[in-house]
Amino acid sequence: MQEKTVKHDQNLILENRKNLSISGITDVDSFDEKSIELYTQLGELTIQGRELHIDSMSVETGDMTITGDIWAIIYGDKDRKGPISALGKLFR
Repeated sequence: MQEKTVKHDQNLILENRKNLSISGITDVDSFDEKSIELYTQLGELTIQGRELHIDSMSVETGDMTITGDIWAIIYGDKDRKGPISALGKLFR
């Protein structure tokens, strides 16, 4: 029986405020042209900007590339690594 190792590294590489590469993604909560809300191994992460597009995402590796006019990269709750339940949203 082979054990799966949990990787806790996360990297963000922003090039010219236009291309963003992220590792350690565990889930995508929501996305549109102005905001992408993600969950990473290190907590919540929100990308804000204009004309944002998810160019690629690998579920196996947790890597994602985003292009667009990137204005902000905001970390949220470091203990939230996935979406909360409907009941949890009521009490949030």
